[in-house]
Amino acid sequence: MKIVIIEDEKPSARLLKRKVEQLGFIVTAILASVEDSITWFSSNTHPDLILADIQLADGLSFEIFEQINIQSAVVFTTAYDEYALRAFKLNSIDYLLKPIDEMELKTAIEKFSIRQSQPLIDSELMKRLFKKEYKKRYTIKVGNLLKIIDTDDIDCFYSSFKSSFLVTNEGRTFPVEESLDALEKISNPERFFRVSRRFLISVKAIKEISIYSNSRLKVVLEHYNDEDIIVSRERVPEFKNWLK
Repeated sequence: MKIVIIEDEKPSARLLKRKVEQLGFIVTAILASVEDSITWFSSNTHPDLILADIQLADGLSFEIFEQINIQSAVVFTTAYDEYALRAFKLNSIDYLLKPIDEMELKTAIEKFSIRQSQPLIDSELMKRLFKKEYKKRYTIKVGNLLKIIDTDDIDCFYSSFKSSFLVTNEGRTFPVEESLDALEKISNPERFFRVSRRFLISVKAIKEISIYSNSRLKVVLEHYNDEDIIVSRERVPEFKNWLK
């Protein structure tokens, strides 16, 4: 059996190669990125099995399978959440959870060596599995009570004095634990936009937009008027594109 390893961390790749070879199998290539992998699979005979890390330096490894019709079985090496892993198992795509256990590696390879053919990677399945999940609700502490706020009911997030807050469509303000940088990463970009260093706003909350000085824009929200929300000149083109 010939095996290709896709792993961007050199120590992990070397260790995995040693473990594979100790089991008596041949590693024909070690690839370190999505770009390298696409180039290699485009011009080389595909191996029997691929051991692929999911998160690579230049993207997710499933991008490889979207662009190349891979003729190999695939075992993912990953620390991804259990729901994605379960989905892999249900669709006959095995995985090894890092750090990789030698017995689990042996079992996984033997499992694929017994099978003479494997289903090709379903790119649509891969897209669904790795579609980023954004925050849908927040649990806020109000006195001794916990209040659940759906993201649909949030007008904006803002930072003030090194703390972060959310404003609801009822005009109420609550503190949140995450920084604005973290909030930006977990908020759906179709719904929320970082107009400035201090404000992350919802498109549903925009009441009006007006021209401001120095080619900037001023945004007025439905339920927040404590201070002006200004879109910086550098962010205006991206902001306009987001509104389309």
